[in-house]
Amino acid sequence: MAGIKEYITIDPETLAGQPVFKGTRVPIETLFSHLEKGISLNEFLEDFPTVQKEQAVAILGIAEKLLTSKNIEKLYEAAA
Repeated sequence: MAGIKEYITIDPETLAGQPVFKGTRVPIETLFSHLEKGISLNEFLEDFPTVQKEQAVAILGIAEKLLTSKNIEKLYEAAA
């Protein structure tokens, strides 16, 4: 799997620095909001055609690794 910077861009000039899928203006948060509402990954991709399936799957994989890491307590502290 490529590094996180291959999939996420944070630029103050793009949506005020909100993390977006690289090469798009689609916030990463939008993927998780869709999934939380029960909207399938395929529907998300239809709604946001600038996001490639590989990108979305990679972001989900990164989230999984972060949340199942043995260092979850450090992540938890950073998010608090």
